[in-house]
Amino acid sequence: MSEDEGHAVPVRRRRARQRNIFLVFLGIFVVAAIVSVAFLGNLAVSFDNKTQTIPSAFPNETLRPTKATEGPAAGAVNILLLGSDSRGAAVDLAEEGAASDQRSDTMMWAHIPSDRKHIYLMSIMRDTWVDIPGYGQAKINAAMAFGGVPLVVETLEGMFKSRIDHVAIVDFEGFKTITDALGGVTVDVPVSFSSSHGDYTFTTGPQKLNGDQALAFVRERYAFIDGDYQRVRNQQIFLKSLLAAVLTPSTLTNPLKVTELVDQVAPYISVDVGLDAKAVGALALSLKSVRGSDVVSFTLPTLGTGTSADGQSIVLLDQAAVSAIAQALSDDTLGDHIAQAGLG
Repeated sequence: MSEDEGHAVPVRRRRARQRNIFLVFLGIFVVAAIVSVAFLGNLAVSFDNKTQTIPSAFPNETLRPTKATEGPAAGAVNILLLGSDSRGAAVDLAEEGAASDQRSDTMMWAHIPSDRKHIYLMSIMRDTWVDIPGYGQAKINAAMAFGGVPLVVETLEGMFKSRIDHVAIVDFEGFKTITDALGGVTVDVPVSFSSSHGDYTFTTGPQKLNGDQALAFVRERYAFIDGDYQRVRNQQIFLKSLLAAVLTPSTLTNPLKVTELVDQVAPYISVDVGLDAKAVGALALSLKSVRGSDVVSFTLPTLGTGTSADGQSIVLLDQAAVSAIAQALSDDTLGDHIAQAGLG
């Protein structure tokens, strides 16, 4: 169970309204694979035409783990989800793999096991202190600045010893756009705070957010004692609330509404060359039995915060936790590990 579940919404209704959080990142159009196969064709064209492709999302093949072709993890899929305040800069960087001041504000590793019964979303704190190939120790979000998406992939593949199959970058402006298109999204605010990203105050309890408020809600970290930890929790809460707002009968049975949502959100999504509409549609169909209760989100365990030798405030990596998760990914037993470790 994710950190934001367990509210008063009945389980039966919640399952009917939610499919899975992952589809939000890849484009709402894939929902049509469940609703109407014929309608998917038009949405697929819109997705391919309006999303931006990352020409070089992966490092040199000699630097990467081998893709499992047999054994329990042979059918599993790993997707790196990156959130950015400036998609354009991130994509330009991805093309060249050159140094830049661009950094990723949100980082999630999505693991889809071979049985397609669950989706696991692992948030990685952006200030986690790790070894970045060729650059030594630094915050993990600096990998984007040092070498673009390929270096982020190389860093994470080196940590978890598993291959990342696809990459998707989502501009936070996309959250704003789709929130407004839906007429607002209601979230259950866990902690009251005033945002440093505009003159907004969020009070504990249900609150309907417009696009600007939603963007401030998912970006804030300075208002909290535990900083990025609460920021990550808020992002998970918002994404689930957004999904619940999208996946309602009044939206899914309205072709014009779904088309409008796809047209508006697709421009804020960038994907690797292989993650086109055909690939996403096929993956969506394989996940047609997944419901909201089957999506498990958790944060990569850490050893708390500290200070680097050069005075930076950092999040300390829990290497034992990383090793355990790496093994679980290799064995395709991440769900069992999450349950045993009490992470979900």
